[in-house]
Amino acid sequence: MSPENLASAATRRLADKRAGPAPDAIPGAPGMSDVMAAAARIRGLADATPLVPAALSDRLGVELLLKLELCQPTGAFKLRGAVNAVAQVEGPGVVCCSTGNHGRAVAFAARQRGLRAVVCLSELVPQAKVEGIRAQGAEVHLAGRSQDEAQVEATRLAEAEGLIEIPPFDNAHVIAGQGTIGLELLSARPDLEALIIPLSGGGLAAGIALAAKAIKPGIRIIGVSMDRGAAMAEALAAGHPVYVTEVASLADSLGGGIGLQNALSYPLCAALLDEVVLVSEAEIYRAMQAVFHAERLVAEGGSVVGIAALLAGKLKLTGPAATVLTGRNVDMAQFKRVINGEPVTLGALELEGQHHEP
Repeated sequence: MSPENLASAATRRLADKRAGPAPDAIPGAPGMSDVMAAAARIRGLADATPLVPAALSDRLGVELLLKLELCQPTGAFKLRGAVNAVAQVEGPGVVCCSTGNHGRAVAFAARQRGLRAVVCLSELVPQAKVEGIRAQGAEVHLAGRSQDEAQVEATRLAEAEGLIEIPPFDNAHVIAGQGTIGLELLSARPDLEALIIPLSGGGLAAGIALAAKAIKPGIRIIGVSMDRGAAMAEALAAGHPVYVTEVASLADSLGGGIGLQNALSYPLCAALLDEVVLVSEAEIYRAMQAVFHAERLVAEGGSVVGIAALLAGKLKLTGPAATVLTGRNVDMAQFKRVINGEPVTLGALELEGQHHEP
């Protein structure tokens, strides 16, 4: 299925809310009270990131605001869910599976509490993220070349060593923590008409949508992912979680499966999202350049997929909108190639260089 057809299929299924349970009917799913409790729990440690006007607004023809989660102490939004989850752990330590940013966040949160942290990663995770996790004092286990293989190792360690597993997205505490972004967005700008959210395992999108729609039911929630290996988009189109082969991507933080037994983030996304948009690697490349040159920000490819969709004309907005710049933990060598307009190799894909055009 082409990326365009996949996005359309996912969006069509999202339009039929009769196809799945309502958010409050999903067993074990967090509610607005959990998001409010998370906001109190993470206060002063992982909250209150800036919300700023985008310099790109005039070019895009719509008022766009940027939620700068890349200003978090660990460089990414994942700290919110990790702090909320680790704060509720009783045990000798924690273990998680991650594409990088969740592992760094769990390591940071565990260190604050004096707990042991073990992070399981696939071999596709950029070295910069591996080093960032180790710098937080965590033990790193590399396992296979997919998120699913790393997950198997995390589950094994939890059972063998009595560690408490902190899932990266399919967990009520994690989703509630990410939902605090939705609270902050609508507290600052109640007039927002749309939220454009990077879409991967769905913890971020589910949490923000849960909070935002509780406050403003008519707000439009748009999930955006890369057009190769988009696990949540594939699941939403199919009507159930599916296995998706991982590929190297500029949006590496959006890679990985959502788990065939996904119990929370998938059904919440199915119930709460309004639209799915997919963007190409070339579009992500140009968006990384635009954010660097226009906004003066270093942002991961996974952070800028919303801006990529807008620049490519794949989203039509009529009123104020916000997107979340989710992280800054780039592979600096690769990032410099993008900014300088040089070619980039992504596994079997050779991405042509292209100089930034203001």
